Formats: sequence, structure tokens, C-alpha cells
Amino acid sequence: LRKNVEDFTGPRERSDLGFVTFDITADILNGKNGLQTFWNKNALIIFDWNVKQLFLYLSAEYSTKNNALNQVVLWDKIMLRGDNPRLSLKDMKSKYFFFDDGNGLKGNRNITLTLSWNVVPNAGILPLVTGSGHVSVPFPDTYETTKSY
Repeated sequence: LRKNVEDFTGPRERSDLGFVTFDITADILNGKNGLQTFWNKNALIIFDWNVKQLFLYLSAEYSTKNNALNQVVLWDKIMLRGDNPRLSLKDMKSKYFFFDDGNGLKGNRNITLTLSWNVVPNAGILPLVTGSGHVSVPFPDTYETTKSY
């Protein structure tokens, strides 16, 4: 679903606002994680003695005629040590606004969703882990005019 709405945060009068509904099935502990099939060979040791929590996030990447790379975080979750590492989330809506700085979502056929996470250690460096799979979704060619979100 996509709308063209007033954007008071940027220099343009109107911008595209995307609404995304998604399912996430992830087994972080056993290395099966992602939107469909994400795989990370290091996931088996992700909750070792030095891991306090994981910061999971779903991001969208796409290109437009104005920008070669656009990246937007749509959803996030903090997973604490001891939490169930198996996620099964259905019909989730984006937690944050999916604004484009123009009309780059309309008819865009290659918006790629990726599940990633930061390991928050008790001490030491903060590594970034990205799932090795992704899902590409097309956006429609027309704007939604009804309030259906």
C-alpha cells in the first residue's frame, strides 16, 4: 500500500509513504532466520557468554532516479538473553514510517527487505550481522486513496 501525502519534514510538497505488512519466521539460535530463508553460519554461537542482547531490525533497500541507494528501517525488536530465539511473527506492520523523499516508491519493482541484527555484548566490540537472504517486493503503480491501514 502506498500513498502520496504532505511531507512537512523535507523540501518537497508531497512524498510517497509506504505501508508494509510482513511475516518473519526466524530461529536465531539454530541458524535459520529471516523473512523466508536467511542463513548465518555464526548463528549457532550467537548467544555465548559475552552476549547481553540482540537488536534485530528489518530494513528496506531500493534505488530511485534521484538516489542510487535508499535504506529505511521499518521494524525492530530487542531480544534479551533467555528470550525465545524463535520468532514467528504474522501480519506485522511497519513500526516506523516508510517515507521516500519524492515519488520513488510508486511502481518500484525492487524494494528489498533484509533482516539484520546487532550483537550487544557485555564487553567489547559491537558486531553487525546481516542475514544472507532477502525478499524483494514490488510496489503498485497507483496510489491508495482510502484509509485502509
